[in-house]
Amino acid sequence: MIDHIGFPVSDYQRSLAFYTKVLRVLGYGLVMEVDAETSGGGAHAGFGRDGRPQFWITEGEPIVGRLHVAFAAADPEAVDDFYAAAMAAGATDNGPPGLRPHYHPNYYGAFVFDLDGHNIEAVCHEAGLR
Repeated sequence: MIDHIGFPVSDYQRSLAFYTKVLRVLGYGLVMEVDAETSGGGAHAGFGRDGRPQFWITEGEPIVGRLHVAFAAADPEAVDDFYAAAMAAGATDNGPPGLRPHYHPNYYGAFVFDLDGHNIEAVCHEAGLR
């Protein structure tokens, strides 16, 4: 249903460094950057894999309120790695890695607040081995 999503961040360079570190452990990377002159607004960074940006941050006035974005993780270990990388990069805990059976029996996720306070999650739906 969703092709890509993006939102403005309060400090583009700081958020670029944060998401580069955090998404790397899930197998995603910086796919492209568009400078402010080209975009006609703020600088943009698109993250994804296989040359396809699916998650974007944009230099600009941050959104008031909290967004929730969940990134797919290949396995529970990737969720654990995401949480550790996010915390090391300055995130705030919003729920450590673990099963969330209230969603479904194999839902293994971790939640952090990013540098602008957005609820960022990594989730694996095949966590039945834990």
